[in-house]
Amino acid sequence: MFKKFSDTVTLANGVKMPCIGYGTWQTPDGDVARKCVFEAIKAGYRHIDTAAAYGNEESVGAGIKDSGITRDELFITTKHWISNRGYEKTISACEDSLKKLGIDYLDLYLIHWPCVSKISDNWEEINADTWRGFEKLYKDGKIRAIGVSNFLPNHLESLKAKSTVKPMVNQIEFHPGYIQAELADYCQKEGIVLQAWSPLGCGAVLGDAFLAEMAAKYNKSVAQLCIKFALQSGFVPLPKFTNAERMAANMDVFDFEISTEDMEKIANMPQKGYSGFYPEEAPADAF
Repeated sequence: MFKKFSDTVTLANGVKMPCIGYGTWQTPDGDVARKCVFEAIKAGYRHIDTAAAYGNEESVGAGIKDSGITRDELFITTKHWISNRGYEKTISACEDSLKKLGIDYLDLYLIHWPCVSKISDNWEEINADTWRGFEKLYKDGKIRAIGVSNFLPNHLESLKAKSTVKPMVNQIEFHPGYIQAELADYCQKEGIVLQAWSPLGCGAVLGDAFLAEMAAKYNKSVAQLCIKFALQSGFVPLPKFTNAERMAANMDVFDFEISTEDMEKIANMPQKGYSGFYPEEAPADAF
């Protein structure tokens, strides 16, 4: 169990990843993203998550540069987009992301979404060909760790059969009201570290009466309860707030523990806050 904000989780290759990250999904490009990343780092975050598809890599990179924190103190993640599937395109896409972020290497690079049967009968080979690009970048030292996002067990099993390096991370939607228990169990048994995108349910769970009552029991906010729920469930949460005070509050989750009984109650609450993004229903172009 994590005891403090600076604690880390060790990936399969020994790389240490901070136990909470700062997410930048839906953070507008330009001054907003730049300032948010700067404020997050100022508040103490050392784990920054972005993606090519977010359209804010340059601004995230600018915020990192503004912070003045040395590169080796930060853990920076970005994600490969579906339009760049395939070996050669993957290599080029990573180089483009590095250039936009203004850094020489990534701590973690993720396949954002799997290719699925709805898109192509050849989905397994398309994913494998993309992953070969990841393995090349990893072996060349451009990336310290490689993983996936939104992959289900069948996608992971297929990739495992066609790869030499197993994914070290799977970043999936996880929050009270949507816990993907079977997928989480599979990943944990496989030694794949789980990250939680949208750990606050896209904000939809923050006004939930049940969670509000539960949070009050621990003298915490609903957001803090959700982040702690992710941590105790074995996930690395990636909360996102543009307000500096809330950024700091999201770090203050290490002075309490949710009881086993309450963890079960939260895990069994009705579905709420679900984004609607399910891998097997992925469109052929973009979200």
